[in-house]
Amino acid sequence: MDKMTLYAGVMLAGVALSSFSQILLKKSSSQQFSSKLREYMNFRVIFAYGLFFAVTFVNVLALKYVPLSWSPVIESMGYVFVSILSYVLLKEHISKKKIIGMLVIILGVILFSI
Repeated sequence: MDKMTLYAGVMLAGVALSSFSQILLKKSSSQQFSSKLREYMNFRVIFAYGLFFAVTFVNVLALKYVPLSWSPVIESMGYVFVSILSYVLLKEHISKKKIIGMLVIILGVILFSI
């Protein structure tokens, strides 16, 4: 496996982790807190933003080996990951339009990578 493929996979894993961070922030926003400080200084929020920072740092390093034109294509998978994680973790409904949209995104990523 060449470095470009490896780091593209790292970027894709980063997109999945960022999607998980978004779910954590959404779960945290549904809770009631006694003060504004506690609302922003709780474990979920701190962990989610820490994860965002780590993923951003790793993506910058990965872009040494992955062409910049691939970045928006890889990042588009975030829509798919967020939808799937919302369904699994938040029990949100996925409409037929969302499923079709996710399939179009996946197909576009596959076509771009060929």
